[in-house]
Amino acid sequence: MSHTYSRRSVGKLFGLAAGAAVLSACAPGTSGPSTSSGDPFADNGVKDFSFTAWSLNEASTKDVLTTMVNAYAGSAGAKVTTASYPYNDYLNQLLLQVRGGTLTGVIQTDVAWLATLAATGKLVDLGPIAAKGGYTDAALGIAKANGKQYGLPWTTAGIGLIGNKELLDRAGITQAPTTIADFENALRALKGLGGGVVPWAAMTKVDQLKDFIPWMWVFGSPVVDNGKIAVGDDASVEALTWYKKLYDEKLIAPDVNRFDARALFAQGKVGFYEDAIGGRGAVTKASTDKTLGDKLLPISCPVKASGDQSRHLAWGHALAVLQGDGSAAAAKFVTAMTSDPTYTNQWYKGAGLPPTTTAGLASADVKADAFVSAFTSAIGAHSTPDPFWIYPKFAQIETALANAVQSALIGKASPKDALATAKSQMEALTS
Repeated sequence: MSHTYSRRSVGKLFGLAAGAAVLSACAPGTSGPSTSSGDPFADNGVKDFSFTAWSLNEASTKDVLTTMVNAYAGSAGAKVTTASYPYNDYLNQLLLQVRGGTLTGVIQTDVAWLATLAATGKLVDLGPIAAKGGYTDAALGIAKANGKQYGLPWTTAGIGLIGNKELLDRAGITQAPTTIADFENALRALKGLGGGVVPWAAMTKVDQLKDFIPWMWVFGSPVVDNGKIAVGDDASVEALTWYKKLYDEKLIAPDVNRFDARALFAQGKVGFYEDAIGGRGAVTKASTDKTLGDKLLPISCPVKASGDQSRHLAWGHALAVLQGDGSAAAAKFVTAMTSDPTYTNQWYKGAGLPPTTTAGLASADVKADAFVSAFTSAIGAHSTPDPFWIYPKFAQIETALANAVQSALIGKASPKDALATAKSQMEALTS
């Protein structure tokens, strides 16, 4: 089931559950650009297009995005047919639609997926319009694949630790931990609070155990070295041994993914968890504590030795355009959503996701936001692209790693044996 927004529905801006719909077949696709001239940006008179986004499915973002889409449809005199999948199912379902030729229009994409989607041959190169948007170089960089601008950046940052300052204060933690030793001491202090407090709601479910990658960096593993899989080296084994130690001490909880961690954090039961900058909107909206937003403390990833460089996984969303009828109208929508202050300010205020343009980042609202400033300096400034993105089968490679980490955590294999198995599987996926 999908929803269509038109000029007639501009008044119904709030409370629409468009994002909860299951994606149905969209407008028939084509194998090439939308015009006979071959120019996907040439206006052929088609104003209507589809928009597929997981953010239309999440409670923290669906209302504001529904409002933005509805307003754009009204101003452009267009019909925008929306559809969504939950994030964890999104890429697989999107690929089925794109490869089957049943999906056109605009798609929201994780920057990690751009290379995979570009390999379908169905994405429009947005390079000709990207230079006009005023985006930062860093934002444009993570929305590229194979050197081409297949996406326009919607928001960028990294994934890092977020602490609950109230719980940290109660546990006597007066400074953010900077080393692994500091971090362990902080976790044990939080455990001492009792009352069901989870010291660290770390990722322990397979679906998001790619978050283990920065911890391998922390212990000195390159993870990928000159195009070769380095997982299974002494440093990565040391990292997993450490992770399991915390698991065995019940300093991290079993069977947790991002959504579980957010729910626990929103209840005031978590000292630390890992999230992207958009996590603020998710946890504050779900919490009955209306002051929780003031208690969020972005923290640089602790390092093994004082003086080491903190590192985090890069994170971001982009909007891409699929070839097909209406691609010119879709490109105008993508440009507006990602660079027009009318929409970028609304997205920032409603979803807590900072803009990707130089002007947007310099706006008074963004500069006055203590959380965004802290997150940007503590986490965003030290973010590195996922080393597995260079491989076409990066998702399967990450799954092999995730399965190995979980196997070690639950005692099915030693950290060394688990990572050795993962390395063999990962190398097979790179050949």
